[in-house]
Amino acid sequence: MLIPFFALFFAIVDYGMAIFLKNTFQHAVREGVRYAVTYQTLNGSTGQDASIKSVVQTNAMGFLNGTNANLIQIHYYDGRTLVETGMNSPGNIVEVSVQGYQWGVIAPLLRSASPITLTAFSSDRMEALPDGVFSPPPR
Repeated sequence: MLIPFFALFFAIVDYGMAIFLKNTFQHAVREGVRYAVTYQTLNGSTGQDASIKSVVQTNAMGFLNGTNANLIQIHYYDGRTLVETGMNSPGNIVEVSVQGYQWGVIAPLLRSASPITLTAFSSDRMEALPDGVFSPPPR
């Protein structure tokens, strides 16, 4: 009785944690995009991209700290042609993503032992600069 019970229990924990991580990352990248469209930078950061990554890390509840910080990606696309630019200019689209996060399962009984790969994307249009600001902050 115990072996099937624990197998079912660990499967529920595994899938529950994977869903929790996916939702956490989705929330974090949404907050990163919401921060990006404000053109703000955090005190002490080297530019807007570093500030956006910091906001994503803060909202990811510690899961994207350390080496996992490299999984956060920021891309800017031209609003008319959808071609990737490298500029955070008004009218462009900003996309913040977490790609390739590996979640190792606890009990690989009824599935492969390979980790689950999680991704999350969010994007929005960069609006006009706030009054009194003539150029976006450096990336």
